[in-house]
Amino acid sequence: MTLRALSVVSEAYPLIKTGGLGDVAGALPAALAPYDVAMTTLIPGYAPVMAALKNTTVLHSYTDLFGTEARLVAGTTKGLDVIVLDAPAFYTRSGGPYGDAAGVDWPDNWQRFGALSRAAADLAEGKVGGPGFDVLHAHDWQTALAAAYLHYDGATVPSVVTVHNIAFAGWFPAHIFPALGLPDHAFQIEGVEYYGGVGFLKAGLHTADAITTVSPTYAEEIRQPDFGMGLEGLILARRDHVFGIVNGIDTAVWNPAEDPYLAAPYERRSLHLRRQNRAAIEECFGLSDGIGPLFAVISRLTTQKGMDVLAGTTDEIVAMGGRLALIGTGDHSIEASFNAAARRHPGKIGVKIGYDESLSHLLQGGADAILIPSRFEPCGLTQLYGLRYGCVPIAADTGGLADTIIDANAAALSAGVATGFLFDGVNKNGLIRSISHATNSFADRKTWRSIQEQGMRADYSWKRSGRQYADLYRRFAKEPAHMEIKTAEQR
Repeated sequence: MTLRALSVVSEAYPLIKTGGLGDVAGALPAALAPYDVAMTTLIPGYAPVMAALKNTTVLHSYTDLFGTEARLVAGTTKGLDVIVLDAPAFYTRSGGPYGDAAGVDWPDNWQRFGALSRAAADLAEGKVGGPGFDVLHAHDWQTALAAAYLHYDGATVPSVVTVHNIAFAGWFPAHIFPALGLPDHAFQIEGVEYYGGVGFLKAGLHTADAITTVSPTYAEEIRQPDFGMGLEGLILARRDHVFGIVNGIDTAVWNPAEDPYLAAPYERRSLHLRRQNRAAIEECFGLSDGIGPLFAVISRLTTQKGMDVLAGTTDEIVAMGGRLALIGTGDHSIEASFNAAARRHPGKIGVKIGYDESLSHLLQGGADAILIPSRFEPCGLTQLYGLRYGCVPIAADTGGLADTIIDANAAALSAGVATGFLFDGVNKNGLIRSISHATNSFADRKTWRSIQEQGMRADYSWKRSGRQYADLYRRFAKEPAHMEIKTAEQR
């Protein structure tokens, strides 16, 4: 029996994307299809989304949804079955999905995403637009309130809330609470109240039937104060409802054998072709040739990603014979540090501030290693792309990085199973040691090739993760599951 799932999300590739959340939301419907799950994606009606819609049908019109008129419009686009919340007053603006061109959050985000969550609950319950859905899947703080609406409506539709990054809690002052349309008793500690205000993510974590994180290790980490961001007590209390499911990657989009962004597509048996991609990187970033490894960075330039620490190691990287090509945007002081390093080391360090999808593919296809020194990383997709492309990850031993990379220690190298380099503690000394280890390994071509090939053999597609999500849906929708899903506590 086909299970009907509604995924409500603030971004989904290829319609709109700011990070890994968009990649996951865009890939999940296809990942679930082999397991008899038909997923529809509810997404805000940003201008690019509305422009991409085809074969549309108006399902419902709201005369007053959080103070504005809105429509629910169903259609298909770029392989996705979508329902769009068309509310021009909320979503047709310059800037990004969450803030203006300067990166400042929109002050009415509580309305913009409260409206999206309310519409999601209405659709799931069958109040608007059709017979409803068997399960609702909400993602991060922007849509977690949908689970709370189902709960306080007394609905029987089960809800799943996925935490892609618990650091973003969606906190708003208490005075907005009456406008959310929730019952008065919802504003309490055992409800949506969070540090004197309203916590959108907290509301979802408290009321959802199941909570998932994007890796098993992250599911354990967020039970601790260092990672839980003030929500660790709630996660611990609900541990029997918390599941860690590693993200997959879209292996059609990320396929080195057929990637249109590469100067030279290649396979595991033709790794020598990566040299042409490396040459393209050197030309693009103004780098001179070198015999040492070419390191890549594709990241938000923030302290969470450890970019402040990496910026302090650039001189040492060059001294070891390495070069660095970086693409990213974020904290202006970190951007300035990398730009200064590029000026100190012309031909050795190249920096491009911003994001470019084609360049991110090229870097994975031509760089020797990718640096991921995150202080915490719920799952991470960059290392998965690196493994797929033979771009060896050098990463902090945390979250999904720890779950997906086999460290090149002596035992793993001897057994021929190593896929990358992990280090404990995001500090300059630890990072330099790991880069030095990788640089020495790079000098041994046989060892390096083994690490590359082992990473490329791994299966990080959505096949297993899709089945785990499908079975989790069925567990709470009271349908038979295909495999056992264990909570963090059961593991």
